[in-house]
Amino acid sequence: MSHRDAKTPNGRRGHNRPVLEGNPDFPASQPTTSTTLYSRLRCAGRLSLVLIWAFWACSMQAILVRLPGRLKIMMPRIFWKGVCRILGIRIRVIGHSAGGVRTARDVREGKRPVVFVANHCSWLDIAIIGSTLPVVFVAKGEVGKWPLIGTASRLGRTIFVSRNRQETGRELHDMAARLWDGDDIVLFPEGTSSDGSRVLPFLSSFFAVAKPGRLEQVGLPKAPPVLIQPVSVVYDSLEGLPVGRSRRNVFSWYGDMDLAPHLWSFGQWRSMGASLMLHDPITPDDFRSRKDLSRATFEAVNNGAAELRRGQPKGTES
Repeated sequence: MSHRDAKTPNGRRGHNRPVLEGNPDFPASQPTTSTTLYSRLRCAGRLSLVLIWAFWACSMQAILVRLPGRLKIMMPRIFWKGVCRILGIRIRVIGHSAGGVRTARDVREGKRPVVFVANHCSWLDIAIIGSTLPVVFVAKGEVGKWPLIGTASRLGRTIFVSRNRQETGRELHDMAARLWDGDDIVLFPEGTSSDGSRVLPFLSSFFAVAKPGRLEQVGLPKAPPVLIQPVSVVYDSLEGLPVGRSRRNVFSWYGDMDLAPHLWSFGQWRSMGASLMLHDPITPDDFRSRKDLSRATFEAVNNGAAELRRGQPKGTES
């Protein structure tokens, strides 16, 4: 399968990772949705309900983020659960989370916050993980500038990064501060999204907050000791049937894809399913280098995703 450097379309993201040119079993000219009047009405109704739900949830969150306590970290989870319910997505969870809702005092007393590390093929990953785990996401800075999505991200206390080396110190400082406050965070170290048929190699630089190098430690506050928990996400059910390679584009959002057409196509399907596998946590101190840590995490996520695509493991459904 051929690759190319990703272009920067209007309103989309720029990156220097290779993205898939296309799925040979699912050409771009083939529609992902068999459109009918009923399916279009279903999609319009769903998107309207999502907007109404988002307005209410964001209004609540705008108040909660100004108040002490942990409700502000729980509200985004409630929001994403509602989004998944409206869109007809059922989530199957395999394994157990090493994270949870904790305070800064808990961290000072020795409880380790968790850095969840997941594969990334769609904006839907945010909804799937966010509805399952009380976490803070790390996203590229341009996401914060997108209409509506940027506002929701800021209210969800997203940490924005620029991938600019001059900003690395500030961004690591922001992540370390969140971890000291007791938050768990989510990283997508592929650096871009894929078509869901495989997991791209991880960039070791994403693990700097868990295992900083010598230069990154100079003049910066050190993050608390953390656990790394690999997470595999696969979209494996469509209209009650297993998802093969030719239907992964229904869920995937990558390369030059525009968001609006993808939403319109995706929302016309009646029911969908996703599986989320939580692997055993990894202690960064057990690895000699950041690259070794990155490699071990990638292997866990990659093997888990392959297992989910084969439809082998069983889990609880929500």
